[in-house]
Amino acid sequence: MKKIYLLALCSALSLVVSAGNPDRQGEAGAAQLLMNPWAPSAGLHSLGTSYVTGVEAMRINPAGVSRFAGTQVMLGYANYLQGTDISMQAIGVSSRVGESGGFGFSIMSLDFGDIPITTTEQPEGTGALMNLSFINVGLTYSHQFENKVSVGLTLRGVSESTSDVSSFGVAIDAGVQYVTGVQDAFKFGLSLRNVGSRMAYGGQGLATAADNPDQAADYKLTYAQRAAGFEMPSMLNIGASYDFLTHLENQRVTVVGNFTANSFSRDEVGAGLEYAFREQFLVRAGYRTDLDAPGRSEGTAADESPIYDGISAGASIRVPFAKGDLTRRFSVDYAYRSTRIYGGTHNVGLSLSF
Repeated sequence: MKKIYLLALCSALSLVVSAGNPDRQGEAGAAQLLMNPWAPSAGLHSLGTSYVTGVEAMRINPAGVSRFAGTQVMLGYANYLQGTDISMQAIGVSSRVGESGGFGFSIMSLDFGDIPITTTEQPEGTGALMNLSFINVGLTYSHQFENKVSVGLTLRGVSESTSDVSSFGVAIDAGVQYVTGVQDAFKFGLSLRNVGSRMAYGGQGLATAADNPDQAADYKLTYAQRAAGFEMPSMLNIGASYDFLTHLENQRVTVVGNFTANSFSRDEVGAGLEYAFREQFLVRAGYRTDLDAPGRSEGTAADESPIYDGISAGASIRVPFAKGDLTRRFSVDYAYRSTRIYGGTHNVGLSLSF
């Protein structure tokens, strides 16, 4: 019956998100929700839907929050598309509550570097810089059942603004994880992400001054322009993983596979491998690609290949506070993801577990 319930839940969630639709590519907004600031999972191209735990689970599959024993605090930084001066900063906290519950809280922001303000009268710049603020805040609850099934839900607020234009929306992530086999070697996960309200920009920056239709009046009127609304980049992730060499005390090899159904772009498939020695030194690598990737458009110079169509790699060093007790540790993480343009994305992170 447990397997039947799990299959029914997976089928129900899979109906919520339509298959990848390249005709709608570029129509979604809030692209910050697709970015991953956490180095360990970024080293696997965010393919860990089935086994991610702790703070990182709030970005990939909230069901994994309750699977982390104890409390975890993480700091993440990413140099996004090296050469663009865009960076990501994030902080997150997750904690096990009771025997089966878990709460998490995370904040992520984007920094776009220095962008000069230009106008039609001053095309070379006014001397001022744009004040851009892209922030999303997430609150997660996860619960683990005795039958090795865990579920989770994240409520996320998304804010994008400049000094005179802003937009705000609310998104929901939901997920489930299931583990089975000897020493829980096989894991299966499913997550539905970024399902939320439509967003639209508004503010004084969209106001336009125009001539008064009353020719007798000697003043202009200010009109508020309506910006077109946009949806969030919803997606469905289905992943599985299997742990090898679990019979050895000091080693573990995990094989990961993941399929992503995107509502506003082509579907993706990926696979990865993680090796752990004493759970203190870990290395990982992944590969992800779009299904039916188009490449360069016919008759144009535009290349429609995905930005992250390629490999990723990363490593982690975990230093326990007490010998043999990895539940209390300090970790340093790094990840690199190759990109079609610019110099790739570099992630670094620090975490404290206790």
